[in-house]
Amino acid sequence: MASASANDTTKNVFDDGKYQTVLLKAESGSCCSKSSKVPVPPPRPLLIATPSEAGEFPLLVFLHGYLLCNSFYSQLIQHIASHGFIVIALKLYTLAGSNANVDINSTVATTNWISEGLHYLLPQHVQPNMRKLGLVGHSRGGKAAFALVLQKAATSLKFSALIGIDPVDGICRGLQTPPPVLTYVPHSFDLDMPAMVIGTELGEMGKNILCCIPLPAPAPKGVNHEDFFNECQKPACHFFVKGYGHVDMLDDDIGLMGIALNMICSHGNSRKPMRRFVGGVAVAFMKAYLLGDDSELMAIRDGQETAPVELKAIEFLE
Repeated sequence: MASASANDTTKNVFDDGKYQTVLLKAESGSCCSKSSKVPVPPPRPLLIATPSEAGEFPLLVFLHGYLLCNSFYSQLIQHIASHGFIVIALKLYTLAGSNANVDINSTVATTNWISEGLHYLLPQHVQPNMRKLGLVGHSRGGKAAFALVLQKAATSLKFSALIGIDPVDGICRGLQTPPPVLTYVPHSFDLDMPAMVIGTELGEMGKNILCCIPLPAPAPKGVNHEDFFNECQKPACHFFVKGYGHVDMLDDDIGLMGIALNMICSHGNSRKPMRRFVGGVAVAFMKAYLLGDDSELMAIRDGQETAPVELKAIEFLE
């Protein structure tokens, strides 16, 4: 990574950035914003967080978790966008089985659409830099993101950086969902790009409903963040968060789904610190590998920028 002598902003990456942001929605088949100006609608419904001010900004494609929705991440993607990124969050499916190839195919189709359709949806004077493209996925979305890159899926745009947020490859070792990603061979991933993996302590833990009905862990050992990072080649980094759970980076208010998730998933006291951490470390990582400024990522690694969560482990392959 190339070091930079100064940041373009004095803000901590865990705080909101200097850009005002706007959320845009686009349906597949018709767009609710500027629909008459979009000749080719996206193949999947999108939620786009973008700076509203003039400029050219890198792109991140964001894949949601299993049975979740892209709208549940609106606060997280706005945090990232406020630091000068355009984040395109897909709604990957309406109903989902265990096969993540559906997620991969949707991501490929949407990535191919970006170059011809995205600019029709963005605010005036906001330009996407399609040469600087990152891929981010949470939970099964993290698995799909790794699978897409490992399969060398043909896309019209090239991904240059990869983030897995508590990625999960199945129920347990030996029961991986298709397509299996983990090989259990150290450093076997042929990614051809830098990768970051974020894990949660409580994601590895099951939970009891009414103290009597045991539920499995949402991100169980053997198919989770630790295994994904063990198979990454350099450059790669791993942040393991203490005291927070598998869905603690979602919005504060997601209605009845939020109540259900709190019942079945172990969670921290508040989602805000975890959301700020995930957003901030994603910004620092993408700045390092898309923009060539690793100062903030190194500051997090070295403890010079205080994270809003406690970290059990920080690992770098360089």
